[in-house]
Amino acid sequence: MSCAMVYWNRATDDVYEVIRSEMPAGWTLITPQKDTPEACRSQLGEADFLLAAVWAIGEEELRAAPKLKMVQHQGVGHEKIAKAALKARGIPLAICPAGTTVGVAEHTILLILAVYKRLVVADTKLRQGKWLQWELRSTSFELAGKTLGLVGFGRIGQAVAQRAHAFEARILYHDPYLKERLTVAAAWDAREVSFQDLLRQSDIVSLHVPTTDATRRFMSTPQFEQMKRSAILINTSRGAIVDEPALIMALEAGTIAGAGLDVFEQEPIKPDNPLLKMDNVVLTPHISAGTVDALREKMRSVFANLRRFVEGKPIHDRVV
Repeated sequence: MSCAMVYWNRATDDVYEVIRSEMPAGWTLITPQKDTPEACRSQLGEADFLLAAVWAIGEEELRAAPKLKMVQHQGVGHEKIAKAALKARGIPLAICPAGTTVGVAEHTILLILAVYKRLVVADTKLRQGKWLQWELRSTSFELAGKTLGLVGFGRIGQAVAQRAHAFEARILYHDPYLKERLTVAAAWDAREVSFQDLLRQSDIVSLHVPTTDATRRFMSTPQFEQMKRSAILINTSRGAIVDEPALIMALEAGTIAGAGLDVFEQEPIKPDNPLLKMDNVVLTPHISAGTVDALREKMRSVFANLRRFVEGKPIHDRVV
């Protein structure tokens, strides 16, 4: 069966080639020709399927896609998609958990170590001709022996725990949505605690929850004030779950010691954002799951799901 799929995000040619390499024979990939979604809406007219990434899919996009049969997200964050409008038209929406776990878990460990080892400062100063062999010792730390608090203990939180255990960290977790106690937690010496106890006891607080009404900006001034002054915050989840102005104030005031952030309230981050000038913060541009390994795994899962739809079989990970 011949189908046309629009990739609803501006990417690079090499990314498009990876996508095409996993497409079923006879399918056509339509890629944005402009840098903004508003300038690309006319391309939606031929879409049988819409593959979502970062760009929002609102009612205007759906009106521009009269042939649309299904929306498949390449990730899991569907807060920018007009789900009520999809439901009204009987168009299913599915997400794709595949391909994110390893990359995000590894990136979480990367940010912890980068903040603890003052990696960006050491690298930047070295390139400027400054040899900080001694100057960073009193403010650099090891992960071994530290308490890592995981807020959210789903597939990614568990993958982080597994890796942190290998670094000999003490692991706490809080997840009120777990239906039963996880036997795997015992293998990593991970202990379930209340949210308040996690904040108070952790040297590192790492966030692994989706954006919902309950989690939006749930990390704010009261939560930072419960953390140790020596603690650091890691966010590889969603920018909306952290009150960014409150975080900036906490970092400036020394309420917490540092942060490693892959996501932000506004993306791309504005050039005047105070976080960009802080040497106790490590920043990356929402790339924790942005590896070619993850992309290939995602595309295999995406097209397997779209084939299920074409064949009249139940689709996986359906949201609408």
